[in-house]
Amino acid sequence: MAEAAPSKMSVFRNRPLMLLMAGHFTIDMYGGMLPLLYPLLTAQFELDLATVGMVSLAYSGVSSLSQPAFGYIADKYGTRFTGLTMAWTALLFAAIGFAPNFPTLLVLSALAGFGSGAFHPLGALNASAVISDRQRNSAMSVYVTGGTVGFALGPLVGAAVFALFGMKGTAAMILPGVLIAIWLLSGMRTGATKGSRHRAPGEEAQAAPPLALMVISIVILVMMLRMVPIVGVQNFIPVWYEDLGYDSFFYASLATTVVLASAVGAIGAGTLADRFGRRNVILFTLVASIPAVYLFAEFPGPWAFFWGALIGLLAASTAPLLLVMAQQLMVGRAGMASGLILGLSFIAGAVSAPLFGKLADAIGLQNAMRTLPLVVLVTIIVAWFLPTEQQMARLTSTETALPSASDTPTSGNRQESAARQAG
Repeated sequence: MAEAAPSKMSVFRNRPLMLLMAGHFTIDMYGGMLPLLYPLLTAQFELDLATVGMVSLAYSGVSSLSQPAFGYIADKYGTRFTGLTMAWTALLFAAIGFAPNFPTLLVLSALAGFGSGAFHPLGALNASAVISDRQRNSAMSVYVTGGTVGFALGPLVGAAVFALFGMKGTAAMILPGVLIAIWLLSGMRTGATKGSRHRAPGEEAQAAPPLALMVISIVILVMMLRMVPIVGVQNFIPVWYEDLGYDSFFYASLATTVVLASAVGAIGAGTLADRFGRRNVILFTLVASIPAVYLFAEFPGPWAFFWGALIGLLAASTAPLLLVMAQQLMVGRAGMASGLILGLSFIAGAVSAPLFGKLADAIGLQNAMRTLPLVVLVTIIVAWFLPTEQQMARLTSTETALPSASDTPTSGNRQESAARQAG
């Protein structure tokens, strides 16, 4: 009898996955709160905007660059202590508000970024391990959505906390982080991955197929290219709409709409990918996002809420599918894959923002927005070469791996085989 397909809601009943989602929500909320410190920092340390922007650069830059290294550590030593990365981030973020000078504040921000850089590959590796293969796309979408919502709500939480307590309000944020850290340390005692250094005596390492470097490069390139229109839309909505004469509530609501729509779209894309395949869903969402991006650029105003929501649902929703694809392509190195693709995507976003800004300075912000469909078109061309599910199965089959020394026929084994055939 064929195995019954799991229900769509079963991923939400997976307690380890919900725990990891809560952790992702909390740690990305800290990143979303950082820009709310800018007005307080400019007043306390007499800084210009370019200098104060180094706070986010220190946090996100260290987080992005350290993720591949922490992914490698996760593959070697397992993910049992994922909760410690959360506690580290909470403690260092809480200390930011008490920094006596700006250089100390930058150091604290960078150290907090190490915690975020460690959590992301460990959390993604765990999220992939606590669910069956048939629901891995949906599970990763749920996990990523937690971070997206946390980052979107971070500014709202920061506005409330800093309005009440000023810079020292960062101390209040130690509570959610430490509570989630304790919950993770307790809840992941059995669900955490072990790592290659902690195999039981006599337990054989899984044979790994050769790395499909070209295919992995295509996955990473698609992940990086898809960040360009997302960053262009999300980061420059406030500047564009302020120039158009709209108030801060309008453009803040518009930016939040795009981010929250991407969270909803991620869950939908994961469910569809489990049914129709990742490549098909990625290509469809990219093609469908071209008119949405064009109309968003061409017709600013109230209708932008509709087009912005479509951009979030389509263009920004496929990151979990690419992450799972990278994990499967790097068998035995899933932590490294998670850190690599997440870190490089963050770096792509950080690099594309100033480049897009320079383009906007040269040709105008609306004209710069009008170029984004061309970037989506290039992304579609690259994404066309992503592997299908059947090709993924062949690429990741352990049968393609080189045989181990114990499996390689020795001269004695060949003689015994020949003798049996002769008999």
